[in-house]
Amino acid sequence: MYQYTDFDRQFIRQRAFQFRDQLERNLAGELADDDFRPLRLQNGWYIQRHAPMLRVAIPYGELASRQLRQLAVIAREFDQGFGHFTTRQNLQYNWIPLPRAADAMDALAEADMHGIQTSGNCIRNITTDCFAGIAPDEVVDPRPYAEILRQWSTLHPEFAFLPRKFKIAISGSVEDRAAIGWHDVGLQLVKNDAGEVGFKVLVGGGMGRTPIVGTVVNAFVPWQEILVYLEAIVRVYNRFGRRDNAYKARIKILVKAEGQKFIDAVNAEFDKIVNVDVDGREHIIPAGELERVSRHFVDPNGVRPATQGFDPNRTGPAPAAFLRWLERNVHGHRVPGYRAVTLSLKRVGQAPGDVTAEQMEQAATMADRYSLGELRVSHDQNLVLPWVREADLLTVWHAAKDAGFATPNIGLLTDMIACPGGDFCALANARSIPVAASITERFDDLDAIYDLGDIDLHISGCMNSCGHHHTGHIGILGVDKDGQEWYQVSVGGSDGSTLSGASVPGKVIGPSFAAEEVADVVEALIDVYRRERQPGERFVNTVRRLGVPPLRTATDAVRHITAA
Repeated sequence: MYQYTDFDRQFIRQRAFQFRDQLERNLAGELADDDFRPLRLQNGWYIQRHAPMLRVAIPYGELASRQLRQLAVIAREFDQGFGHFTTRQNLQYNWIPLPRAADAMDALAEADMHGIQTSGNCIRNITTDCFAGIAPDEVVDPRPYAEILRQWSTLHPEFAFLPRKFKIAISGSVEDRAAIGWHDVGLQLVKNDAGEVGFKVLVGGGMGRTPIVGTVVNAFVPWQEILVYLEAIVRVYNRFGRRDNAYKARIKILVKAEGQKFIDAVNAEFDKIVNVDVDGREHIIPAGELERVSRHFVDPNGVRPATQGFDPNRTGPAPAAFLRWLERNVHGHRVPGYRAVTLSLKRVGQAPGDVTAEQMEQAATMADRYSLGELRVSHDQNLVLPWVREADLLTVWHAAKDAGFATPNIGLLTDMIACPGGDFCALANARSIPVAASITERFDDLDAIYDLGDIDLHISGCMNSCGHHHTGHIGILGVDKDGQEWYQVSVGGSDGSTLSGASVPGKVIGPSFAAEEVADVVEALIDVYRRERQPGERFVNTVRRLGVPPLRTATDAVRHITAA
């Protein structure tokens, strides 16, 4: 994984020092709140419902064990003892008092971490596949390119105040595990017929009030030119994106409105940068620069491919619970003798994605012992150990059980995505956490959820869609009606993965439901699936085949309250 240089460390420490000065002037009344707001946002600080919230960047989801230990220290010393992993490979703290914000930033800098550009109208944290560099189906490792993009975009002076936030995701595998179609820019690494590496570029994806899947604007941009091409895209957006209406300011609205004109404008801007701008060609990436960055992403010291295959029953019958965990939480690896292991952050008693300081330390210890000191944060709000020897899997399972990470539910109904919702977020219309808890408690029989198979359940507390409800096989959206919490339910959405098919927003099945009805609604949908599924048919395919009418009939039958 990428190792900070002296320049990198000096950079984030100077940024922390600068933020301390801004904070002190704000607290002293010398810097108005309105002037301080964009400054704190671009350092990852929100003012939430009850307290400030800090969002920490975990670039492309890679995390060293020492960094996770420091996150645990911050959780314990500055927050209330826990953190929350998000769908965009960040960690959020919800209870750090603003007067202690600068101290928290210094503590992050000690571990080569920060909150820079995790908020604000700028280019946010670059995300990718949590299995990058180890996936058996990988075409090109996206991490070196993600790191180059991170360095290019950080404090980019031209793009510090865009019309709205701007998110980039990269996939380097056959399967899209980074939901690139749902980002402002999605980049798919490909090889052409000559074996040359480039990017298929999608622009204008996004969720929110108007869910739109990104448009392919270029089928092959040579990797050397990707920074220039991105510069052209963001320049066109910065120039023509709307600034008079926050709901219409995202690039997806511009792309949808302009269509081919947008693509033509990007290509014209690209040509201008390369052929007219002074030093425009300096952003073409030299082979030496890619080689320099790529040296950080070789296999860790200690990786030894194995020649003997893995047999969980080699020393006797394996426990049934272990075999179930192997099936769901253990994943293939490009290096023979190794597996990736997902540590499930979805269990009864804790909100999806939440982790205590003690659990962070336990996960860090597991990474040191069994994964060469490295972890990943997944799009699905779990942690991943990417370098586990097959010979250690039984031991890792026991350690995961002791830490509360061994729920064998990855990809199943209770492995749900959920934002913090109205319990924390000032923007939320409704709470997500109690709804997630009620569903988890309702479906607590592992045999039953195994019988159901793969189901993506996603919950958002408002139309900002931080829980990616549009992409869920079952999507739940919190809405406000006359000051009361209601929940809109959709079905058949896709994040673009192989299981779910091409990216598509789910279809709403009818009027909203009361909070106490949501678990009943989910159960009604499951009952329809059990009754109507064909042999081998997954939930998402059944609901798409049936269409909305029978699903609405089933869910209306459990409706007891109707919104005014």
